Amino acid sequence: MIDAPLERVRALHTDIDAWADWNTDVDQARLDGPLLPANSFHWKTHGMDITSTIREVVRGRRLVWGGPAQGITAIHVWTFTPTTDGVIVHTEESWTGDPVTADQATLQTALDNSLHNWVNNLKHQAESQVGK
Repeated sequence: MIDAPLERVRALHTDIDAWADWNTDVDQARLDGPLLPANSFHWKTHGMDITSTIREVVRGRRLVWGGPAQGITAIHVWTFTPTTDGVIVHTEESWTGDPVTADQATLQTALDNSLHNWVNNLKHQAESQVGK
């Protein structure tokens, strides 16, 4: 639950070029063109250079992207549900590939930590900007 308006949460999350300003796990990010399906963005996190392709955009409600990185293929789904108390942010990500098969427990922990940190960073940034 993020105690902030949907538009603030959406704006932060979809301004890919500014992710590194508030998400401590992202070193840099750059969107190629508008936030539309089939467009890509390039980003660096945890020493990995990643190119992700946007799969689905439902303005203010859902964002899906995916792509390969170091032998892992990922699909990442974000949903945003406004409530009277703020916005429920839900995220799911799946990884497949040989590195996952070789060390599932370690990579599951890394993924869980990454998602937890991302949502907490988003929450902190959105809530700190309420009223601005």
